Order: sequence, then C-alpha cells, then structure tokens
Amino acid sequence: MTNIRDEIVAHRRSRIANEGHTLGARVPSRRQVPLVPLLGDPPLICEVKRRSPSRGEINATLDPVELAGTYVANGARSISVLTEENYFHGSLDDLITVKRAHPECAVLRKDFLVDRQDIEVSYRAGADAVLLIAAVLSDAQLEALVLATQECGMTALVELHDADDVDKARPLQPEVIGINARNLSTFAVDLLAPLRLRHLIDWKHRAVFESGIFGREDARLVAQSGFDAVLVGEAVVREPDRIREITAGLLHPRQGVRTVHPVGDFWYRLAGRNFVGNSQFRGPAVNLRPRDAAAILRPRDAALNLRPLVKICGITNREDAEIAVALGADILGFVFADSPRRVDPQVVESLGDLDVLKAAVVVTGGDHGAVAESVAALLAAGFVDAVQFHGDERPEECASWAYPYYRALRLSSPDDVAMIRTYGSPRVLVDARVADAYGGTGKQLAPELINAVAEVGPLWLAGGLDDDNIGEIVRTYRPELVDASSGLELSPGRKDHQRLERFFKELTDA
Repeated sequence: MTNIRDEIVAHRRSRIANEGHTLGARVPSRRQVPLVPLLGDPPLICEVKRRSPSRGEINATLDPVELAGTYVANGARSISVLTEENYFHGSLDDLITVKRAHPECAVLRKDFLVDRQDIEVSYRAGADAVLLIAAVLSDAQLEALVLATQECGMTALVELHDADDVDKARPLQPEVIGINARNLSTFAVDLLAPLRLRHLIDWKHRAVFESGIFGREDARLVAQSGFDAVLVGEAVVREPDRIREITAGLLHPRQGVRTVHPVGDFWYRLAGRNFVGNSQFRGPAVNLRPRDAAAILRPRDAALNLRPLVKICGITNREDAEIAVALGADILGFVFADSPRRVDPQVVESLGDLDVLKAAVVVTGGDHGAVAESVAALLAAGFVDAVQFHGDERPEECASWAYPYYRALRLSSPDDVAMIRTYGSPRVLVDARVADAYGGTGKQLAPELINAVAEVGPLWLAGGLDDDNIGEIVRTYRPELVDASSGLELSPGRKDHQRLERFFKELTDA
C-alpha cells in the first residue's frame, strides 16, 4: 500500500512536470539575501506550517511573516518553512517573504525535493538550508542533491527514517542529519524511535530531532540523549510562547558532579538496548558494529518478533544482580518504598560496576511519606539511571521531582487506560491495581486491559509474570518490555536463580 509520503512525492513530481520547479511562485532570478548557517543558538528550529496530513488544519489563516516574527520575539533564530502546497498548504512565496523579513535568521526549506533544480530554486528563493528526505531519493539522487546544496553554500539536512536510509547516507557522511519521531506510514509518534536509529550512525554529525516535541520535558529528553537541536512544528504554531519552555528544556544543565554514567542518558541507553533480543547478541547496541545493529533493527521495524526488553525488579543483593545481568536483564529495579524488598542504598552504590540500567522504584505522597533523600543522591551521582514512580503521583509531580523517570500505573478498569496519555514519559509501565499495595503482588492484568494498553502505544507490562507464563504472554501480546519481581523469588527480596534462567529461556524461545 502506498504511504502518504510516496503519494506526496508522486503528486509533486507531476506538478513539476506541468508547472516547473517554482510552481508559480515569484522566485528572484538571483539570491538577494545573506546566507546564515543552520543550527545556531538556541538549538531550536521553529516551523511555519498551516496544516499536515497527520494533524489536519493547524492554523489555516496564519501570516507566515507575522508568525516568524513572533518566533523571533520569543528567541528563535532558525525557522523552517513548509513550502509543499497540496498537503501542507505552504508555498515558496512563504519562504521568500519570511527570509526577506528576517534575513538574520537561518531559514530551512522543508519540502519533498527531488532534483538539482529544486536546490537551485531554493537557493534563489532565500533558503539557507534544505531538507533532503533519504527515503524518497535513490543513492545517486541523494548524492547529487547533497553536492548541489554544498555548492550553493547551503546546509543539507538529510532526514533518515530507518536503517536503509542510514546505509544510503553513510557514503556521503552528511554533517547534519534529521531523524523524525513520526512514522509517515502510520503517523504514530514514538519519541524513542530517533534515539534507537541514531545508534546506527557511525560518522561525525550533528543531529536534529524532528516531531513530537511539545514542552520542556520532551525537549529535556532530546537534549540529554545527545541531539544537537530540535525541529518543532505544531506546538509552536499553536502556542508560540512554548518556545521559551522548550528552549529551557534543551538548555537544562547537566548535574555538575562526577557520575558513573552521564546523568540523564537513560532513554538513549535504553533505546540502544532495543537491539538485544537476538541470541547472537547479548550486550547493548553501543557495543555492536552499526551494521550488526542494523541487521537487528530492520526485522524489529518489520514487526518480526524479537525478545522484549527485561526489567528484573526487587533486587536487594549483588548475587541476584549479577545473575540477572549475566542472563540479559536490561534494567534492574531497586525498591525504595515500604516493602519486604526494600533495598539498602549502599547496595545500589556497590553495583555501579554492572553494565546495566538501574531504576529506583518509589512511592510518594499519602501515607507513604516522602521519597528518601538517598534516591535523589543516587540519581544525581549516576548510581541509578531513572526513577519509577509507582504510587499515585500526578503528571505534574513526576518531572519536578526526578528526571529521567517513567510512570508505573496500576490499572483496574478500561477507564484507567486513558491516564497513560497524561504522563510525559515516553513509556508508561502498567501493573494490576491491588488495594493497599504498590507492586510485587503477583496479580496479573486482565487480558482486556492489556489489549487496551497496547492500542495506546508500546506495551510495558508488569504484574504476575514468572517463568511459567512469560512465554505465552510474550507470544500473545508482544510487549516491548516485561517487568518481573515476586514471580521469580525464593522469598521476598531473594531471587530463585533456576527460575530466572528458565524465565530468560522462555523469553528467548517465545
């Protein structure tokens, strides 16, 4: 089935054949405005667009010059202008007028460009940079357009969507690449998809994160995952004042203390571990050659079945931690709430040498008291990589207390599933709700609830998972992550190593 991207490109080629590359716009015969490098400060590209196929009408009556002026007043210095007419309702005239009004800004032409004439027209129109979508160009076409862009002195922003695009771009080693969080076939946005794909890029580059950024928390994820800039569209078209909030997230200072791992890189490291799941590879993707990692990423993208990510929770001692890591655990969970599995912070510090992600499981508020200060200290020092909020924390409370974090929601009815969308973390773990208990109960979620959660996004599943049922659960629901605790114990806080081994074998065979 033809996706929307291919449809747009075919339509544009047809119009070019009939109307020429300017498509009726009044493009000067020579460039009349200065060239400005893309990706200055702040590291934010704000977009001018009226609509999109995925979101429909955004602002059909916007004045591009007025909107660009609002962006500049809020601190933006890089502006993207959608010039595609039929699906986005933009035009080259929009770009020309924006650049004339703000010659000091870097202006990116965002369109589905197909040949060298498109580059020449973009240069005359005043573009400082052009978007080149690798997926719609052959190897030879991409090379020709990158070279033409460089000859004009513009910046080529080469957009990559999958491992095949990375292979196509690798011989050219473009200096600036863009990775889109939106799947142009399904329109679904996954903030971890660009992080995962970036693990395959093995040349020096600057990376722009595209789509899905709406506020400070999203921007902080991008910045702490090592991206150099973000391209923001709908959020700032609707609310230009968001620019300051997003910029604050991009510039959020890292912790100024010596750490075991770079503070805040939890999501980037976890995205790399998505390559685990093939018995041929047992380490994180950062230890793989990019082509080896790509060989695994392609089948995952093709929806073939690979082993889920695994979190083993309730770790209280080194012996259990070491066996879980040796078997392939991606995350170890340490409980800091009132529980027979509560861990001594010194134990967590002593495990800093283990090459695995670590999450502190906390419950805040109510009768459970404040989170121990030791958790904040462990997070700041890099002994834990993220906080799992497993209580009744509201969305606005989580990021203000700890970052990185993810939310664990205890569900009891289909109505609870809607709460997932209210949290800012790119993933939400789901567990069964049991009165007066916060995890470790051994109770499974009802099948109808699991299916409802899977409709919202990638499934992170906890609750009653053990070596007897994990194979069937994985075959039935294909979760992205599974979280096991009490089902793999000899006693609370002590793992049964034989059950752990069988658990991972069942996962691999599922």
